[in-house]
Amino acid sequence: MKRVAIVGGGAAGFFAAIACAEAVAETCPVEIVVLEKGTEFLTKVRISGGGRCNVTHACFEPRLLAANYPRGERTLIGAFSRFQPADTVAWFAAHGVKLKTEADGRMFPVTDSSETVIECLLRAARASGVELALQKGVNRVTRRSGGGFDLTLSTGDTLGCDRLLLASGGCRTGDGASLAASLGHAIEPPVPSLFTFRVESAWLRELAGLSVEDVEASVPERGLRERGPLLATHWGVSGPVILRLSAWGARVLHGLNYRFPLEIDWLPGRSREAVAAELAARRDAQPSVLVNRAPLRPIPLRLWEALTAAAGVAPATRWAQLPKAAKHSLAGQLKGTRLEVTGKATNKAEFVTCGGVCLGEVDFKTMESRICPGLHFAGELLDIDGITGGFNFQAAWTTGWIAGRSMAAAFSVASEGFQG
Repeated sequence: MKRVAIVGGGAAGFFAAIACAEAVAETCPVEIVVLEKGTEFLTKVRISGGGRCNVTHACFEPRLLAANYPRGERTLIGAFSRFQPADTVAWFAAHGVKLKTEADGRMFPVTDSSETVIECLLRAARASGVELALQKGVNRVTRRSGGGFDLTLSTGDTLGCDRLLLASGGCRTGDGASLAASLGHAIEPPVPSLFTFRVESAWLRELAGLSVEDVEASVPERGLRERGPLLATHWGVSGPVILRLSAWGARVLHGLNYRFPLEIDWLPGRSREAVAAELAARRDAQPSVLVNRAPLRPIPLRLWEALTAAAGVAPATRWAQLPKAAKHSLAGQLKGTRLEVTGKATNKAEFVTCGGVCLGEVDFKTMESRICPGLHFAGELLDIDGITGGFNFQAAWTTGWIAGRSMAAAFSVASEGFQG
């Protein structure tokens, strides 16, 4: 009997195994085994989204969807044309799991429990006859001269297979990357992608817990710029705008050793001239009001007080007493507060890295290696990473589905050729 071996018991590996099993013709039986080196399957699914599992994102146009991937955008457009979030929603619905869409586009199971997704995948795999093996890592892969592979397992056993899928997750541990490299693939070095910034400013840390709905954060010296919500924390700054900036700037910021100047524009919809004009208008309209008690909307009062202090405006200063120099300094703070980033803090809810198998070495119509026939890839082992919001799981479902269907099709073609 033909055999497919899948290295990695995460989202991509499971989805590939199920897709392969469900697509294999009855006349061409194939044994499918998922090899997981850990003590449980789908660990990342379990803890993602705070235990709710952000399954995917409600973005149903392939090009728009692909734009959420700092690495892999162009390559994924074709893949998403074949399997995208609408297909993910339909697949889970057909397997008994209904998803809901939240205001920001993230999609979760209606149960708000990742266990629902795990139970669904385990049930589907077992119903399809997939063999699930825990505590069986793969230490070495050897290509057979006539096609196929021999795997040396962590248990000391060997396992032969006709098709091999590497879906072992990100490259931080190096296991999957080492296997891919041993089979001739180039590996982009892994670096963190989604992370928050450490900032030592005392006044900022006093604002811990404060969120601002719309700011522009930038690293001007490197041309990095993103817009969105920001959160002040006990260690610095976080929130979607910072995570996006860290994702698109992952390699650049790594090269800077995570030490760089960050600029925050607190009023991104207005020019500096417009802000200066608003401040001048306050002087005329509210001359007796304390400057630090009258924020420009929509800036929160706590933040406004901190920014006026940073601009050198004394707490007792009224608008009629605001010197021109102080007004310009305040306008500068509002349009470009400069913060010195001194390091990073891992966003533990996402723990995403960029890096992995070079995309040009993989055929995304089949997820098969262009270098080693019979070898396929899926998930984060590839040099693909998305921003927060369900995009990384969608890449796992898509690449896993394509790989699984492709491996099934390869066996069907071989069977038909033999019968003929």
